[in-house]
Amino acid sequence: MVSRVRGRAGKVVAVALLVPLVAAAAWDARRTGTLSGARTGLTIIAPASPGGGWDTNARQLQAAMREAGVVTNPQVVNVPGAAGTIALSQLAEMESQGDVLMVTGTVMVGGVEINDSENGFEDVTPIARTTDDYEVIVVPADSPLESVDDLVAAWQSDPRGVAVGGGSLGGTDQLLAIQLALAVGVEATDVNYIAYSGGGEAVQALLSGASDIGISGYNEFADQIEAGTMRALAVSAPEPQPEIGIPTLYELGYDVHQPNWRGLLAPPGLSEEQVAELDAIVAETLATPEWQATLERNRWIDAELFDAEFAAFVDEEVARVRQIFDEAGL
Repeated sequence: MVSRVRGRAGKVVAVALLVPLVAAAAWDARRTGTLSGARTGLTIIAPASPGGGWDTNARQLQAAMREAGVVTNPQVVNVPGAAGTIALSQLAEMESQGDVLMVTGTVMVGGVEINDSENGFEDVTPIARTTDDYEVIVVPADSPLESVDDLVAAWQSDPRGVAVGGGSLGGTDQLLAIQLALAVGVEATDVNYIAYSGGGEAVQALLSGASDIGISGYNEFADQIEAGTMRALAVSAPEPQPEIGIPTLYELGYDVHQPNWRGLLAPPGLSEEQVAELDAIVAETLATPEWQATLERNRWIDAELFDAEFAAFVDEEVARVRQIFDEAGL
């Protein structure tokens, strides 16, 4: 069973205030019926704004389902905010609705913790882990930082003087920055981390000089790396990635790895039949040629894990992320 994530200082009032606004503006998830069944009327929630990693993941799943005929009319809706915890709170209110899936991932694990979210993973139904990804550390092409060693030296000399740009507070980008800082003797609270709402903002901040280094998923910076406007110093993958020619932190002598997995959650209170139907839909989708092409195109790692095994994995991730925040004093 997925363990309860307790808030550090209280509950996120913003969730309660913003859920009605999001629902009124975009989609009132609680009114979605289940009469047509998931095979003919599945909704996939992307818990972020259009264009980011979660949104891309949701829309690629939608496309594979539709093109392969797994689901007749899958729809994607965006419910952004607070590292996915606003969408998580909506999902937790959709008791017994078997025609809804929501994209989740490492960012949401950190978001639940750092935002003191009222709802956690124990309030919904874990369905499957779908992919893994890795983070990349980049600098502008003209940066004086030529390597991770240079970054570490700059950090150790003046940690507040190095602006680190990334995504949501508590997300994978900040988690990687914290772990690398701790590994080289820099206090996590001294890391000058600047959170941006999406990869586009992080790119602009880096190119404009507002950030000295950037951390995000590889795909967020791939175009700039290939164009030569950014240089990649390292990736956070556990194994070498020869196809992109960027060393891992392990290869450079730093015992740091930060996964950026993604998966799918469903509402609470589902029957065994409803869970089985969603399992089948997801398993069939992940086996399609369309989805396999998506993995290759986005350089995502196939990381399938279902139901009880996925729930146990989420438990481990919650414990791992909480330990990182505890060690960091955050």
